[in-house]
Amino acid sequence: MEESNALISMREDRSFHVRYRMEASCLELALEGERLCKAGDCRAGVSFFEAAVQVGTEDLKTLSAIYSQLGNAYFYLHEYAKALEYHHHDLTLARTIGDLLGEAKASGNLGNTLKVLGNFEEAIVCCQRHLDISRELNDKVGEARALYNLGNVYHSKGKNVASAGTHDPGELPDDVKNALQKAANYYEENLTIVTELGDRAAQGRAFGNLGNTHYLLGNFRSAVLAHEQRLLIAKEFGDRSAERRAYSNLGNAHIFLGEFETASEYYKRTLQLARQLKDRAVEAQACYSLGNTYTLLQDYEKAIDYHLKHLVIAQELNDKIGEGRACWSLGNAYTALGNHSQAMHFVERHLEVSREVGDRSGELTARLNLSDLQMVLGLSYSTNNSMMSESHAADNSMNGTRQRVGRRHSMENMELMKLTPEKKSSRETVADEGFFDLLSRFQSNRMDDQRCCFQEKNRFSAASVAKSSTPPKTMRKSFSTYVVSPHTDEFLDLLASSQSRRLDDQRASFSNLPGLRLNQHDSQSVLGHLMASNNRELDDDFFDILIKCQGSRLDDQRCAPPSPVKGPTVPDEDFFSLILRSQAKRMDEQRVHLPSTIKGPNSS
Repeated sequence: MEESNALISMREDRSFHVRYRMEASCLELALEGERLCKAGDCRAGVSFFEAAVQVGTEDLKTLSAIYSQLGNAYFYLHEYAKALEYHHHDLTLARTIGDLLGEAKASGNLGNTLKVLGNFEEAIVCCQRHLDISRELNDKVGEARALYNLGNVYHSKGKNVASAGTHDPGELPDDVKNALQKAANYYEENLTIVTELGDRAAQGRAFGNLGNTHYLLGNFRSAVLAHEQRLLIAKEFGDRSAERRAYSNLGNAHIFLGEFETASEYYKRTLQLARQLKDRAVEAQACYSLGNTYTLLQDYEKAIDYHLKHLVIAQELNDKIGEGRACWSLGNAYTALGNHSQAMHFVERHLEVSREVGDRSGELTARLNLSDLQMVLGLSYSTNNSMMSESHAADNSMNGTRQRVGRRHSMENMELMKLTPEKKSSRETVADEGFFDLLSRFQSNRMDDQRCCFQEKNRFSAASVAKSSTPPKTMRKSFSTYVVSPHTDEFLDLLASSQSRRLDDQRASFSNLPGLRLNQHDSQSVLGHLMASNNRELDDDFFDILIKCQGSRLDDQRCAPPSPVKGPTVPDEDFFSLILRSQAKRMDEQRVHLPSTIKGPNSS
């Protein structure tokens, strides 16, 4: 008997030793992963964190920290689906053990990840939860971060909608303006707290984002003030990348204020810093912005010089979009100088590049520019082989010109050719009515597909119910009064079973938390934490987080609309539309005005 007890004791000691070594191994792996991530090697850090999860731990706090670090590392590596997975695990575990501070941090991380994935409404719920808990705990640092994150979500939401259209800064739909105004308000609240805390780095970030938000809202003076503060703080920290961004943003704001000379000075400082940082793409962006600025100043020779520099770097980086943009700009500048042969060369190249990248808008613009240049030079152009040949037949050229004028005249007066109901023939009216009948019958089938068809012996048919605008009084009785079937109980059991799975999908399962090792005693302890957390009043926001995160699964499978065409050598905050409007009338000035005696085929 004593031998048996000793054996049991040895086995328990061995089990404790193994468990201790596993705990130590898990923690050691996690600490090494953290060290590597701080050193900038997040890929290697992820490997150690994943290894720590494989070893597992019974310490829920340690596991929560590993989840958080893994989520942040994957976020840094732009693997947002994995980041979302681990931040969701962290939120579930923190909520389970009643760790409010951990729940706040996990909610903030989850909100940032959802923001990048474009799930703005879900991100707002998570960030708001972070803010509420931070205020409940009187955590000023956490409150400041939550306010900053909320500002980022609303800024991204507004900018996402604005960039999807053709709106200029300040000329945005009301819903976009509302989102951006909320972003500005959150940034200002953040600034109040971080100023009280004396956190200059956080102030710099907030000023930069606040300036960008005011820029989109069209508050360009406010944008300048914010970016000047950002520039001052960047210089304090010697952050040349932030300084370079501030110069660029200041240039953009001064462009829309019409202060082109000031804008050019900021762009030149941007270019200087980009060269010091040896960032060729940003260097090209600065050249592009300077070329456009000198175009606005009508200094076309300087504009050409900077656009040529942009073109060289775009070709070096194999940026076809940037190359096409440079050729378009060079064609306009040479046209303004009257050098039409050089302009024709770059416009042709713009057309070729647009075809290569499938830029339909760029191709159309290039074709229009070619057409205008041909009119000035008296050339005919073949779009099939991109070859130019001088026209020797004056009559053919004149006939072609007449046709062009006729087509333009017709297009300009298209609005006069309107059909009124009085002028429609009876055949057209019948056709319209038949079409609407067909459309009505087709649409009506959709609701029928959703209806439950009763058996013939039932008192009311599905058709009679659907056609009745006011149901008879007898139908107000219980549904079971009229549905009589031997399989009714089986059907209701099946329905109840199917519906019950919905809440199960929202429940946290310990088996779904990777790296969690629990014995019977620990399982009871964790369940006790879970019961304790459930006994306290649960707010709707947490369930909103769970439901919306679960609901985004199908959204992840959907095909997102194509993003606007973008090249690395073209600035993000591009005042391209302003240049377009400025340049739009230049080709009109180059057109040949035909004698008044010549009339097009559609002229009267």
